[in-house]
Amino acid sequence: MATTPADELRTIAVDAPTAQAPVARPAAGLLGQPLGLALLLLVGAALVALPWLTSAYWVRVFTMVFMFAALAQSLNVIAGFAGYADFGNGVYFGIGAYATGFLMQQGLPPPLAVLVGALLAVLLAALLGLPILRLKGHYFAIATIGVMEGVRELVTNMGFVGGGQGLNVPIIRMSPAQFSTLIYFLMFALMVGYTALVYWLSRSSLGYGLRAIKGDEQAAAVMGIDTTRSKVIAWCLSAACTATVGGVYAIWAGFIEPGVAFDIVRGTEYFMMMLLGGAGTVFGPILGAFILQLIGNLVWSQFLHGHLAILGVVIVLIVLFLPSGLVNAFRRGPSWRLLGRQGAGVGR
Repeated sequence: MATTPADELRTIAVDAPTAQAPVARPAAGLLGQPLGLALLLLVGAALVALPWLTSAYWVRVFTMVFMFAALAQSLNVIAGFAGYADFGNGVYFGIGAYATGFLMQQGLPPPLAVLVGALLAVLLAALLGLPILRLKGHYFAIATIGVMEGVRELVTNMGFVGGGQGLNVPIIRMSPAQFSTLIYFLMFALMVGYTALVYWLSRSSLGYGLRAIKGDEQAAAVMGIDTTRSKVIAWCLSAACTATVGGVYAIWAGFIEPGVAFDIVRGTEYFMMMLLGGAGTVFGPILGAFILQLIGNLVWSQFLHGHLAILGVVIVLIVLFLPSGLVNAFRRGPSWRLLGRQGAGVGR
């Protein structure tokens, strides 16, 4: 007897709890292994001590690494878990940067200015979420790029935030070395905090729901998952995290302008970092950010004029031979299994 698509979805809904039962048990993962935890603590201690062990150049390089790792983790929430390719995620970076700079000009303390910027990004994400998250695939990706370009043009024509000439951000009064160290640890804290968020998400009911949406959104709805609510929450989380990084960046840079704040190239870079490390994994975006940023700096220092072409070839080769990301590739290899393990069902 022939079955209809509705019958197949009912079968999925009935069988899903049994099929997902092994996934629901939290995996030990990297944090649950003594050697893995020791390695993680050792790397963390080295990064904490780095500002006092190396030059200002490397402090700046690693600050950029932390920033991109935090951005890649922010994107991981909506793109890695839910499977929605948000190429316009940089709009929230720009909103956070401009809100922070403008509010600091009005006399607000930097922490409060960054917080307000994150809240504005969440508000925009919530307003846009209902209509835009109904789109899928390349239609969604194009829509997010359109939103970012639209906001960039709007900011360019807003005189009270400097328009196309940019916005000066008030300087925090401290020595250059102290300021660099402060920004270093702020970006480091954001990277660690967002990784903890992703770790929690990978074991939460929201995370399981997002993974179900990524696998088959129609089947997830039949199983009783509120797909719209889950996607909007994920997008708002991603927006808040991205905007916070943008706010800290504005304080660091001291000057922002629309072309930099709403830079689609930056958004593409941390999207590639997420894919390189492993979308939907806990440690993949961090690994991707470290590799691409450090390789990029190394190639740039050796090949000033051809570094972009060389880096592009490296990225293409990695994507061709490791389409699931480095973490998933390591997980399949016995000698790298420790690093590749992650949260329950993440990056399947």
